[in-house]
Amino acid sequence: MNYIEFIGILAAICTTLAFLPQVIKTWKSKSAKDLSLGMFLLFFTGVALWLTYGLLIYNIPIILANSITLVLAGSLLFFKLIYKN
Repeated sequence: MNYIEFIGILAAICTTLAFLPQVIKTWKSKSAKDLSLGMFLLFFTGVALWLTYGLLIYNIPIILANSITLVLAGSLLFFKLIYKN
């Protein structure tokens, strides 16, 4: 692994893990009232497109980070839809 790929993997870990506290908080509190549905729909779409791009160019850091982020962002969208306050 070269240093450029290492930077990409480190960035992917940081940006992906940044979602974990929000997912856990939303799941535990059963409240998503402060989350913007529009923002998460747009973000989810963007992450899906990044994942598609990563698959097309076969870039492992992009594929892994966006796969995990898509699941986390999808979880928040799911919570937003089911935890109606």
